[in-house]
Amino acid sequence: MREVPSIPRLSEEQLDDIIDRALVEDIGPSDATSEILIPPDFCGRAFLLIKARGILTGGEVARRVFLRVDPSLRVEQHIADGAMVKPGDKVATVSGRVANILKAERVVLNFLQRLSGIASETARYVAKTRGLAVKVTDTRKTTPGLRLLEKYAVRMGGGHNHRFHLGDGILIKDNHLAALRALGCNLKDTITEAKRRAPPGLLVEVEVTTIEEARVAVEAGADIIMLDNMSLDEMRRAVSLMPPRVRTEASGGVTLANIRMVAMTGVDIISVGALTHSTKALDISLEFEPQMLKFL
Repeated sequence: MREVPSIPRLSEEQLDDIIDRALVEDIGPSDATSEILIPPDFCGRAFLLIKARGILTGGEVARRVFLRVDPSLRVEQHIADGAMVKPGDKVATVSGRVANILKAERVVLNFLQRLSGIASETARYVAKTRGLAVKVTDTRKTTPGLRLLEKYAVRMGGGHNHRFHLGDGILIKDNHLAALRALGCNLKDTITEAKRRAPPGLLVEVEVTTIEEARVAVEAGADIIMLDNMSLDEMRRAVSLMPPRVRTEASGGVTLANIRMVAMTGVDIISVGALTHSTKALDISLEFEPQMLKFL
């Protein structure tokens, strides 16, 4: 399967499947309004208009939505993904049958607004850590079915991706530890077993909540220590215990207000679920050019 050139890890077939499901959900059996009121031979041109500052993401997705609805539509992109945009900027123009442009409108905007919102929020978090040697990453707290697109948006905003799926790495979290304690396994035993059985190249990360747990995790051979909801002082102390081979990740309770202080503790990674699970959409609209509306 061929990857979408601008969206690594996402194949053309996967993207078309995501788009088709969104179109089926939105259009239903038919676009009753447009089919009743808009003549089929009425054509025109519309543009996608930016109404707030942010980072544009989703241009290729928008283009493919229009073409899935009507392959005869002509779509011209004016601004590339990852670019800073401001109110008044025209992202793209689309020309062709008005009824089909309207049929695609909401799905196009849903993708563009959502992905641009994620990229814009990520850029704000990354800017707060400027000058510090830390990576801002996303999590798996993504919209079901849209993970690859949302993680792409994080990269467009200057962030990094954590695991794409459960097979991307071993991450021993609190509920794994709770379940394994019931089987008589302590933290050290769990990490030791994970390291022993891990396939070559697969890193072992473990979530800890105390300095003592961090010490045990290092002694057991963990590759990455996730410092979960620790205070700034605890994070600094935990980082000071780490040998060069071990990386640290701060997680939980990270906001725009405190991310720079978290970064200054010396952690290597800061994971932020808010990048994808509660981001505000970027305001974008579709506007017709009245002078370009005409019958074929």
